[in-house]
Amino acid sequence: MTDHHLAQLNVGRLRRPLDALESAGFVDGLKPINALADASPGFVWRLTDEGGQDATSIHPDDDDDMIVNLSVWESRQALWDFTYRSDHLEYVRRRREWFQRPAEPIMVLWWVPAGHIPSVTEALARLTRLRETGPSPDAFTFRQPYEPDGRPAAT
Repeated sequence: MTDHHLAQLNVGRLRRPLDALESAGFVDGLKPINALADASPGFVWRLTDEGGQDATSIHPDDDDDMIVNLSVWESRQALWDFTYRSDHLEYVRRRREWFQRPAEPIMVLWWVPAGHIPSVTEALARLTRLRETGPSPDAFTFRQPYEPDGRPAAT
């Protein structure tokens, strides 16, 4: 076990409300994809509502069209494998069906001390930092990653 874990936030603005027929493919995938994440090697934690299912009822700034996904992983590789080497990839490929095309970064990564659970406020501040100043040891991307000690990571 390492003394740092990788936190990730991604956000998306819905094209249609979650209860719209056009959102059914996304909504129908929530339980199986969340279960896949929970069972994935290197998974540590994910944001859920009080019912413990998903985070679709958590809306920053009371923006009902904004969906947040916040999770913690043991390593960058563990998150990469879940995101791009599992059934989750199909949902990544279909994201334009359910979410508006973003004009700015929608995903941010950062290292946290093992055992730390980031808040949505903390995560959104990291995303703002990435948007304003670009990748850094405090807020980075898969394309421009950093190590826990602040050094740029090999890609």
